[in-house]
Amino acid sequence: MSDVTVLNAKLEEAGKLTTNVSLTAEDINVAAVHQVVKATLAGRRQGNACVKGRSDVSGGGIKPFKQKGTGRARQGSIRSSLMVGGGTVHGPSPRSYVQKVNKKMAKVAIQSILADKLQAGKLTVVDTIESTGKTKEMYNLLNGKGLLPALVVTADKNSPALRAVKNLQWGKGMAVEGFSVYEAVKFENLVIEKSALETLLNKLV
Repeated sequence: MSDVTVLNAKLEEAGKLTTNVSLTAEDINVAAVHQVVKATLAGRRQGNACVKGRSDVSGGGIKPFKQKGTGRARQGSIRSSLMVGGGTVHGPSPRSYVQKVNKKMAKVAIQSILADKLQAGKLTVVDTIESTGKTKEMYNLLNGKGLLPALVVTADKNSPALRAVKNLQWGKGMAVEGFSVYEAVKFENLVIEKSALETLLNKLV
């Protein structure tokens, strides 16, 4: 159990939230966060690099030149990797870089990043992030409180706040259902709606 300060829409202190999950320094598991971040980045790789091997290159039906008398090294096929236009040896082929992350590890990583942000004073819980969808207003609100760069997490994926954050140079928004440990690590501050934080914490129980 940990106490988290809850702010109102103007980012002024409005109360306390007692979490049902421990968010102390002892709950920070760096290895789990590292594993999840690595898996996230690996999953984003397209894995479509491809070159032609010896068997994929066309031609090669006849010996390119006679065995002896040319002064060149003997060759049996223009498909050889020793020939210009020949196949590539040990080149890349399409593959999946996806790494499996166990549910338990993903939960530990989320708990760790929340605990880390709380202990560092970088976790800002807002009752409701009110926005008209204007980037300038959101910039003034966050920058005025020194909360940039920030990852803004809302409970509703259709929240105007997400539209307002979209064009911020040092900000990014996402709904809680798509919460990413990697994005939370990437941005210094985590600004999250109270209901979104409760949703995240309930997943950890």
